[in-house]
Amino acid sequence: MAVFVEDAPFSLLSLEDELSCSICLSPFDCPVTIPCGHNFCQSCLLATWGDTAPYSCPQCRTHFATKPELKKNTVLNNVVATFKVRAGNPEPVKSIETIIEPPKPEIPAAPAVKCDTCMEAQAAQTCLTCMASYCDVHLRPHMENPVFKLHQLTDPVGDLTERICSEHHKLMELFCREHTQPICSFCLQQAHKGCTFVTPDEQRTKQEADFRAKLSFLDGKIMKNATVLSQMKNQQFTLKDSATNRKKVVSVEFQQMREMLTLAENEALQVVDRELETGQGKLEGLMKKFTENVDNLSKSKEQIYTLLGQTQTQAFLQATVNLPAAVNFDPYTPRINLDSKRVLASQAFATALKDYLREIFRQPVEARISMIRQGVIEGNASGERPPQALFSPPSPVPLMEQGFRKLPRSHSPGTALQGGIKVAPKKKTSKQTKPIEDISDSQSMGHKINFEKPKGRPPVSETKERPSRAQSSDDNDNVAMPLNITTGEKRSELLKFGTVMTLDPKTAHKRILLTDNFTRAVVSDEHINYPDCPERFSVCSQVLGSKGFTAGRHYWEVKMTSNNFIGIGLAYNTIDRKGPNSRLGRNKQSWCVEWFNVKLSAWHNSSESVLANPNPKRVGVLLDYEGGTATFYSVADRAYPFHTFVFGFAKAVFPAFWIFSSGSSISLCKLTP
Repeated sequence: MAVFVEDAPFSLLSLEDELSCSICLSPFDCPVTIPCGHNFCQSCLLATWGDTAPYSCPQCRTHFATKPELKKNTVLNNVVATFKVRAGNPEPVKSIETIIEPPKPEIPAAPAVKCDTCMEAQAAQTCLTCMASYCDVHLRPHMENPVFKLHQLTDPVGDLTERICSEHHKLMELFCREHTQPICSFCLQQAHKGCTFVTPDEQRTKQEADFRAKLSFLDGKIMKNATVLSQMKNQQFTLKDSATNRKKVVSVEFQQMREMLTLAENEALQVVDRELETGQGKLEGLMKKFTENVDNLSKSKEQIYTLLGQTQTQAFLQATVNLPAAVNFDPYTPRINLDSKRVLASQAFATALKDYLREIFRQPVEARISMIRQGVIEGNASGERPPQALFSPPSPVPLMEQGFRKLPRSHSPGTALQGGIKVAPKKKTSKQTKPIEDISDSQSMGHKINFEKPKGRPPVSETKERPSRAQSSDDNDNVAMPLNITTGEKRSELLKFGTVMTLDPKTAHKRILLTDNFTRAVVSDEHINYPDCPERFSVCSQVLGSKGFTAGRHYWEVKMTSNNFIGIGLAYNTIDRKGPNSRLGRNKQSWCVEWFNVKLSAWHNSSESVLANPNPKRVGVLLDYEGGTATFYSVADRAYPFHTFVFGFAKAVFPAFWIFSSGSSISLCKLTP
């Protein structure tokens, strides 16, 4: 922005045509700029356009498809305000030019110098030789008498006494540069001998130049500050526009979510309505059939009453009554309800989605995106599900079990359930028995879950058989057995098998920090400087226990900070450490129960069983090596089993842990009663 010099007002006034609206031909009033670059008064432009299309520039006739958004031209408005002030039409507007070029302060007039002779008349000149000021009358001797011809006369000087050297009482006609003070000729010969000097006029000229340079520097600084002020004012409008646009985008996103939820709600309600309509239709059909039966039976009843009233014995003896076919049908009340798969799935989905959203909204806004997208980066490299799985609702079957059967207990793999009774799998007919870990998928057996209540089922304890190692299959599908949570075991009975162990630092992924004497594992945002070794997990954030088990029963407990992206399980020491299939449960060498977001699953050999989530804070694990089982408990006042792996272990098995969420941790608990 230009700085106006002394003749700037005239230059600014000469721009009257450029500062006038081409519609009203008057100086701009609230000027606005349109996309083609021309400026007009806002009211003039709106009056020209009217309320209907087309919209075009009144100056260049450029057409616009839609009505342009008008924004105030702040800089032009300030220039117009300054122009009006200098043109004699002041407005109470503080423009940027006023900041750049503030009004110059008035210089006070010098006081009148009196004549030193009469002390009344105003002095006409000052004699620097006589060191006195004289009026026109008393100045005549200096003008007419040759004696005063050599006296030095000058304009009246008011500070004449201040120009007298206090030491030599002589006129200070010189200025010492070294000491920056005026001196007389005697001072130059004595105290200021050897100093450089100039006349006071020369020093004044130099000092004035210095002051003018500083004034120019200040003008430049003021201009830069004024420019920044203008830019900040423009930025205020930009921020308002940006905030408006952001609010529109956010509103659209939330509106779309509301529409999706409304659509899902309507679909769920329609499912219930259709189920109701179907059930009522069935009942109406049966009611019509039973009404017909009642009518037929009533007719037969009336016929019998008629025969009983017959007085003629011969006719009575020859009469017969054929009962309708309805007498062979025992009426029953059908069990019709709304518990179809679609209705229960819709209700379960709504509950799961509500719980998922509640968990997200408990977190601060900054953490919600990472909570939604957690597991994506590592998951792509370690066999986890894609990000869409984060939004997939849990399977309706576990939720149904949770609502109607309470907490299920599942057994997997290696045993099947037939009519709710656990039966050992059949022996293989092949002559050669292959090692367990080498059994192929083609040799595995799949079993379906039967949740129907079998008639005359004996207690599980009476029919429970543990499969031998030769009978176990490494690839059997996971199966689940409903079991009431009230069958919790006494924790003191499990503590009899308690074992003390730590986490193995040689196996810990570099994102896992081990503390508390290697009994606590925390996910760190930065990689730990662990030395590279073959035992260390390099893809998945996992760690093994330091102790492996090859016999006996062993029990340990794990405390979790959150039930989110954590896996607790077992693994052979031969589990892969570097490849994408090194994730617990995604290979034949490991088993785990895993909390992935709000979903709890049991994993082995990439086979998943979705479980009802008891949301435990402490998990107990009981390993029965000879029995081939590993049972997981939700530990509180009692130990409540929520899943059991049934598998014939073939080698040393180690406790294993997967932790992914940043800040999450697991701790090996001290086993105290």
